[in-house]
Amino acid sequence: MSDEGTVSVVLPTYGRPEYFEEAVGSVASQTYPAVELIVVDDCSPEPVAPLLDEVDTAGVDVTLVRHEENRGACAARNTGIDEAGGEYVGFIDDDDVWLETKLERQVEVMESSDPDVGAVYTGQRVVTGGETTNVRAPTTSGDVTAAILRGASLNPFSCMLVDAAVVEAAGPLDVRFPSWQDREWYFRLSTRCEFAAIPEPLVVRRMGHEQISGDYETKRDVSYPLLLEKHRGLARKYGCEDEFLAYLSRSLAGSALQSGRYGAAMRHALVSLRYRPTYGLAWATMAAAAGGPVTHELAQRVKRLGIAR
Repeated sequence: MSDEGTVSVVLPTYGRPEYFEEAVGSVASQTYPAVELIVVDDCSPEPVAPLLDEVDTAGVDVTLVRHEENRGACAARNTGIDEAGGEYVGFIDDDDVWLETKLERQVEVMESSDPDVGAVYTGQRVVTGGETTNVRAPTTSGDVTAAILRGASLNPFSCMLVDAAVVEAAGPLDVRFPSWQDREWYFRLSTRCEFAAIPEPLVVRRMGHEQISGDYETKRDVSYPLLLEKHRGLARKYGCEDEFLAYLSRSLAGSALQSGRYGAAMRHALVSLRYRPTYGLAWATMAAAAGGPVTHELAQRVKRLGIAR
């Protein structure tokens, strides 16, 4: 039986000691009083136990589990979920930071919402090299399945709080996915409960260059076909199969664009537009890729100017 009111926070970590302590500290400083932290060290080259000892975690129950071999972030999150004893389960990546009221706000919304609401997520601010490069303030709420199949963003794991009963019903994260693990799991969560959104950016996501580029090839060759295999039927059931295919193709186009694969970005965007000719994101991706680095940089500058305003 879960501890009523307690939030179990799962923090997978591997080889990022320069960020880890701040992530832990942001959990320990939450204004919400009932928190347990489960750190899963995914066989980091240098164990994180000494770093954990350096952080003031008074008032927070801390469990540390270390994998004997590196198994990946999905497996580490599943280990944390298995250890969780709280009524709610939250996640934080080891290079992210929470604002101190995040959990308090989420639990308030969860407990004041309709009983069908089993997941509450927040906005986020993306920081690259100390500069804010994106702010996501989503509002998608309620029965979100069709919306997210069409491409609505619910933000990454660090923004999400889920009722433990819904986590159990949806099943563990699929460790076969090298990327897009969050959206795959959200598809399954959405068939088990309704969602509520807190648009404020209560999560700071710190991005490095390797995260921006990502691994386009593994998304194209592994994650994309797996998503089609698992959820194309769900999209057909909800009457949005073409929009689902357009969304996935546009996602591949965006990954190719960020990796400097401009020709591939154009091809994937064209596929997206064949399924959904009015898809603005696909048109924008094509425009950014059309002139290679020149138009890509111009698009990024325009985006930064919009954020600065």
